[in-house]
Amino acid sequence: MKKQIITAILAIASTSTIMAQEHQNKKHHGHGDGKPAHSANEYMHKASTDDLINRFESKERDEYQQPHKVMEYLGNIQGKTIMDIGAGTGYFSVKLAKHGANVIAADVNDEFQTFLKKRIEDNKIDNITLRKIPYDSPDLKDNEVDMVLIVNTYHHIDNRVEYFAKVKKGTKNNGELVVIDFFKTDVPVGPPTDHKVSIDEVIAELKKAGYTSFEVNVDLLPYQFIIKAK
Repeated sequence: MKKQIITAILAIASTSTIMAQEHQNKKHHGHGDGKPAHSANEYMHKASTDDLINRFESKERDEYQQPHKVMEYLGNIQGKTIMDIGAGTGYFSVKLAKHGANVIAADVNDEFQTFLKKRIEDNKIDNITLRKIPYDSPDLKDNEVDMVLIVNTYHHIDNRVEYFAKVKKGTKNNGELVVIDFFKTDVPVGPPTDHKVSIDEVIAELKKAGYTSFEVNVDLLPYQFIIKAK
C-alpha cells in the first residue's frame, strides 16, 4: 500500500449526504471557509432519504469507497471507542464494529438513526451506540473517544473551526481524527466540483481548531483523500 505524506497542496473536497436532508430546513451559518452552506445542501436535496439509503449501501459505492482498504488503513481498532460522524445508514459504523471497535454512530437525521437502529437490532450488533447530535456539536464528552471518523461529511458542517475544536476536546490525547472526502476535481462521484473544499482549507481549519500533526494519503482511494489529524 503506497502512502504519500504531503502538506496541503492537492485540492480535494467532501459532500455530506448524511447531514443534508434535515439541513434544508435549518437556518444556515457560514462554513469555515466563509461561504454559504446552502449551495452544496441544495445539491443533496434532490434525493429523498430512501434514495440516499439505497445509494449509501450500493455496490457502486463499494467500488469507489473500497471500505476494505479503509479498514486496513485504520489498523487495529479492537477495543477502541470510535465516533462515526455522519454515520447515516451505518455503512462504516457496522464495519468498525465488526473489527472490534465500540462505535458511537452519530448523525443529525432521525430517519437515518431509525434505519440504523433497525439494522443493529436485525443483525444483533451490541457494540454500536446511536447518538443524535446537533448541527453545531459532535456532542462528545471530554476525552471520550480514541478516534473520530468523518466520511463525505466535512463540507456540510457549519463553523468548522469551532466544531472540530469540540471534536479534538472529545478525543483522547493520543487519539486522532480521520477525514475521508472527495478530491476537488471532476470525478465520477460526489458533488459538483464547486461544492467541494480544497485540502489546504481543510488543513488550515483544523490547525485553527487545535490540530498540529497531519498525514495526508492521496494514493489509497481512487476519488478520495484521507487526512489523519492529531
